Amino acid sequence: MTDTTIAEVAAETDAALARSAAAGDVPAFESLYRRHAGRVHGVIARLVGGQGVRAEDLTQEAFVRAWQALPKFRFESAFATWLHRLAVNTALMELRSRRNLPRFDDGDEALDDLGTPDSAGQGAALSLDLERAVATLPPRARAVLVLYDVEGWKHEEIASELGMAIGSSKAQLHRARHLLRERLGVEA
Repeated sequence: MTDTTIAEVAAETDAALARSAAAGDVPAFESLYRRHAGRVHGVIARLVGGQGVRAEDLTQEAFVRAWQALPKFRFESAFATWLHRLAVNTALMELRSRRNLPRFDDGDEALDDLGTPDSAGQGAALSLDLERAVATLPPRARAVLVLYDVEGWKHEEIASELGMAIGSSKAQLHRARHLLRERLGVEA
């Protein structure tokens, strides 16, 4: 099977499961959960800075929202696309609500948790270092970096979703990349 065929079959399976779940079929929704929980958790964890317990809670919250909204899903896009966008919005709402909480220092003390190469090999260690370095970025810079570089959003979409100017989105991306290079010890 080609990648396109596999993707088409997955999308058709998701659509059939989503239709059943929208009609109240709990086992169908459980299947959708099993199929998508990893990706949903991954994007949420990156957006909220790798906070394990909070990312787990937000993943569950995203699926609860999906269950509630599924009867209104119009199937104009793939279910996976719709669910992914719902998960990103759930994480972004969390980031927005944190703006109103007392701020903690985003300084270099956050780097104390960065790992060093271990027996898993340098590639795995670098990947872990990158994930941890991304988690130490200031929340808005991290959100723009994840949405632009990882999720493939355009600056217009990011600006609209985060309530900022397009120029601010670009500036936050530049800032995030600069901070990552610094924290990873990479020459510009």
